[in-house]
Amino acid sequence: MLYTEKTMGGTTKKGGLLAAAAKASSKSTDKKTKTAAKSRTSSSVKAKAKTVKTAKTVKKEKGVPAKKTAVKKSGAKTVVPKKNTAAKSVKTEEKKVEVQNSAFGSSLPSPAVVPAEKKSPSKRSAPKDGVYDEDSILHLEGLEHIRLRPGMYIGSLGDGSNENDGIYILLKEGIDNAVDEFSQGFGEKIDIDIHDGRVKIRDYGRGIPLGKLDDCVSNVNTGAKYNNSVFKQAIGMNGVGIKATNALSSYFRAASIRDGKMAVVEYARGKKIGGKTGEAKEGSQNGTYLEFVPDEEMFGKFSFNMDMVEKRLWNYAYLNPGLLINCNDKEYRSEKGLEDLLTNEMGNSRPLYPVFTYNGKNIQFVLTHTNSLDKFVYSFVNGQSTEDGGTHVTAFLDGFAKGINEFYKKEYDIRDAAGGLFVALKIGIDNPMFTSQTKNKLGNVEIRAPVIKETQFAIDDWLRHNPDVAGTIEEKIIKNQKAHAEINNVTDKQIREAAKTVMLKIPKLKDCRYHMQDGAKGENSMIFITEGDSATGSMVGSRDVETQAIFSLRGKPENMFGRKKSALYENEELKNLTFALGIQKDMEDLRYAKIVIATDADNDGYHIRNLVLTYFLLYFEEIVLSGHVYILETPLFRVRNRTTTTYCYSEASRDKELKVLGSNAEVTRFKGLGEISPDEFSQFIHERKPGESADKGIHLTSVTIEKLKNIPDVLQFYMGKNTPERREFIVHHLAAEIDA
Repeated sequence: MLYTEKTMGGTTKKGGLLAAAAKASSKSTDKKTKTAAKSRTSSSVKAKAKTVKTAKTVKKEKGVPAKKTAVKKSGAKTVVPKKNTAAKSVKTEEKKVEVQNSAFGSSLPSPAVVPAEKKSPSKRSAPKDGVYDEDSILHLEGLEHIRLRPGMYIGSLGDGSNENDGIYILLKEGIDNAVDEFSQGFGEKIDIDIHDGRVKIRDYGRGIPLGKLDDCVSNVNTGAKYNNSVFKQAIGMNGVGIKATNALSSYFRAASIRDGKMAVVEYARGKKIGGKTGEAKEGSQNGTYLEFVPDEEMFGKFSFNMDMVEKRLWNYAYLNPGLLINCNDKEYRSEKGLEDLLTNEMGNSRPLYPVFTYNGKNIQFVLTHTNSLDKFVYSFVNGQSTEDGGTHVTAFLDGFAKGINEFYKKEYDIRDAAGGLFVALKIGIDNPMFTSQTKNKLGNVEIRAPVIKETQFAIDDWLRHNPDVAGTIEEKIIKNQKAHAEINNVTDKQIREAAKTVMLKIPKLKDCRYHMQDGAKGENSMIFITEGDSATGSMVGSRDVETQAIFSLRGKPENMFGRKKSALYENEELKNLTFALGIQKDMEDLRYAKIVIATDADNDGYHIRNLVLTYFLLYFEEIVLSGHVYILETPLFRVRNRTTTTYCYSEASRDKELKVLGSNAEVTRFKGLGEISPDEFSQFIHERKPGESADKGIHLTSVTIEKLKNIPDVLQFYMGKNTPERREFIVHHLAAEIDA
């Protein structure tokens, strides 16, 4: 149910810009020297105005590095040796490359052995430390910028433990291009192979034009997606996607087959290492082939979680009925599209009426109600999953509420009308504007009016033609009203009583100065939920009092599974935590941008973590869904010798550092947060500063929900009453950890 995203605080690798500081006097000398040189050059030019320019001079003026070429003068003529025409003919000779007519073209040229990247001497002038002058302005060639600032293009890096980690974005970019071919009417299947960190994708579309294959995979802002006559409502629109995959892969290969011809290019970390053009094997189908291995220099030791990959592949299948996707010998195909998605996501929840399907001009959606009080919206734009919603989602909900109220001639609250609503919707637009390169949220404001209007009309018309459904929906709305009123009444009463005991000072809370309500100053606010006073003591002395608060638990909080929300305010500790977070009345009053659970890395710490997560999932699920809850990762080991100290978050990292520091290095195993001194702790709860190593800075793991329908069953299994099934699970999975 729950899985996490490992984000290394400030993991983006930054290029070094440091150089020796220049003195003011040296600046003056440089200036005089340049002036003198300029004067001499001017005189020289005037004196030699009639001199015929050699090839070397011409190249200098054009900014091209001059080659050492022997130049013989004969009278007034300048004789330049002829170019090596043999070499030119070799370059232009067409090499035949045979390709098998199979999923992955096993007769493609074998992957080149990728040597470790050698850093060539920089041709740029060394900038002066702290001095902003002409030498400070850098131009990054090719794909350098993507490697230097990967967060701008793929979000977080990550090791594959979360579905939003960068390796899945690289995979997505490759699949997106193949799906775009299908959506334009070319190719009915996509073959994917993922093994040992290597990804292979083969589509059967038109194939990238052979002469532009190199440009399309290496030149940012180059591609046919800008041409609406060629690609209408495509997923990839920014001309960056597959280039990011190229730049961030230790090995990347692309091949295109068109009408019996083919081209192949190969790269290592964004640098071209090979390329061929020629004839494809007879019978080879048109299409594009991609192969890449994410770079461990960027992502660390990564692995693809196939459950997360499978979720993405099913989304592609639901959004493209009729498309066949083969991945690792498993097929993904949907005939009913969004209706199949909704049925799968509802799980055991019973729909109150048959699913309503609408296929309109601006929007397509399917919806139904269940007995739940929560609404679930699955949204897509041009086949891209928009998990964070956006303007299309808010416009749809506004239109839905208007349609309901128009039909019933009432003013029902959207919470009551949408309580228990399951809906999957998608829109297609030519120029989508996402809030980030990862495309999780749509920002186009011009679609609001047409989506609201069309949704309102569709809902009103549907209810008029289905009176039985209309009656069922109104009964559901009235039930929702009563349920919400009951919850609000109990909550208000409990809040008033609880407020008398809490007053202005919340026990066990060491607050910070700025909160989310303080605008920009509170954007980075966070609260650490710690385990006992010992861990709190280490953090108090090292926290940032401006934005970091601490709430200390006395031990293991009560397991609230199966308890009503009113019981929350009868528990002193959880009541205080609720008030500390500011969510006793409304989620919008949340005081901190990040809620960080900070417990020891042992069985007791994990148990406390689960109890706190149960509290959130039962009563404040929206906080988890909106990405506010995190786990603090603290180092498990400290490895040091006389000169160097490093902190390791895994046994593999510890072993690696031991090899670097030598066998005489001292290893300390941190068993609890209280064992880490305040001076050390300060390195693990603040953002990593530019230039610091990756072991510094805060390491946070974002808590996300894989499938909403799994939450009740998982909570019941792990946090409910003891059952024979759970006992059996413990015996078979945890017995090895028990100390005899």
